[in-house]
Amino acid sequence: MWTRSSGTPATSLKHMSVLFGCCLALVSYVGSRDASNLQIAVQRSAVRGHGTTMRRATTAKFNSPSSRAIHSVRTRAEVAGLQGGMKLSSTIPDPNNPGDFVSNISPTILEKVGANLHMQKNHPLNIIKNRIYEYFNGLDSEVAFKMFDDLSPIVSTQACFDDVLVPPDHVSRKLSDTFYKDPSTVLRTHTSAHQTELLRKGEKAFLVTGDCFRRDEIDASHYPVFHQMEGVRVFDPKKNPNLTNEMVVADLKKTLEGMVKAIFGDVETRWVDAYFPFTHDSMELEVFFNGDWLEVLGCGVMQEKILESAGLGPGNGEEVAWAFGMGLERLAMVLFEISDIRLFWSKDERFLSQFEEGKISKFRPFSKYPPCYKDISFWVPEKFEENDIFAMVRDEAGDLVEGVELIDQFTHPKTNKESRCYRINYRSMERSLTNEEVDDIQFRVREKVAAYGGELR
Repeated sequence: MWTRSSGTPATSLKHMSVLFGCCLALVSYVGSRDASNLQIAVQRSAVRGHGTTMRRATTAKFNSPSSRAIHSVRTRAEVAGLQGGMKLSSTIPDPNNPGDFVSNISPTILEKVGANLHMQKNHPLNIIKNRIYEYFNGLDSEVAFKMFDDLSPIVSTQACFDDVLVPPDHVSRKLSDTFYKDPSTVLRTHTSAHQTELLRKGEKAFLVTGDCFRRDEIDASHYPVFHQMEGVRVFDPKKNPNLTNEMVVADLKKTLEGMVKAIFGDVETRWVDAYFPFTHDSMELEVFFNGDWLEVLGCGVMQEKILESAGLGPGNGEEVAWAFGMGLERLAMVLFEISDIRLFWSKDERFLSQFEEGKISKFRPFSKYPPCYKDISFWVPEKFEENDIFAMVRDEAGDLVEGVELIDQFTHPKTNKESRCYRINYRSMERSLTNEEVDDIQFRVREKVAAYGGELR
């Protein structure tokens, strides 16, 4: 994974690098067989959570004692359906021993599969993508780059992890970090998942853009769905008889320095040594923008094992390749000055109408609604994973949650039990929230935490 963060900018970019029953019918990727199959699988295995319809129910119904009692029993039953997945989220699923595996893809995630924000005209992500495509289409190069926009986000663990040399015990494989349809199928965590697939098909120069999915923290720069672009170029020694590794690195640097200047303008750049499992001579490219150094992308010379798995490289055609990857949200947040990653998913015309194809303009906030803070304290259960808490809050609150922050933590001196207190910041980007609806969401979150095994305090 080129980046660990789904979000972005500011000076924390570098620190975020290295590398995400009711709404099932909302899948917008209706025409895709993959999305349909995923929907069926999740219907069979995932919890039937409370979707948008349930969230719009009247507060009077939720506030009645009998209704809350019924809801409590229902919530515990629903979470019990995911209990195995949650309790074992610190583990990596074994395709050879699936056991009673339960998918951890919730309805709130499922409904975003196939949204393809990067393909929506006049959307900030689409504007950034097209600017990059224009740059590569205009390169004076012996090869033409081919663009892939609509490859399925549903991939095998082989393609997502093994083919790009992600270690078997890497944290990114855990249920706490990745959305699994089944033990051998995931929602891609990076666009690198398509490298070997395209190389085997004979593609020698290509860009892949798509939505990626990771379970992650909740704040203004992290979201469980984000968009990446992957670039690969293969060099054929027959056409470059004196080819050296240094020449490949020089071409990589020249190409990417030109790209960031096409995006940011005539900015100062610098290279920083980095590590990625699928490249050597690995680097990050930073630009000096708005008075600070910002990490933009990760890159390097492709590992020989990846080329060999595609029938290229040593012992075959002796090809050498470079590759890079970057997040589109982080670029768009910096360039358009968008402060909250949730806004990319807004359907509010006050947001969408501000952007126009081919133009990078500063976003003008149309409002700032008041926050509503709620705390939740509990003794943590065995095999606790913090991402599980974030997922429960996200599933219940959707885009009404702005952030979740750990504000207190201690271990009982006698029982050795750990207590945590999280502060949840509820804030809509489009309207003021009522205390009643926030109380309702908080009630559901508390019930899920209790069913998960957390002892509420």
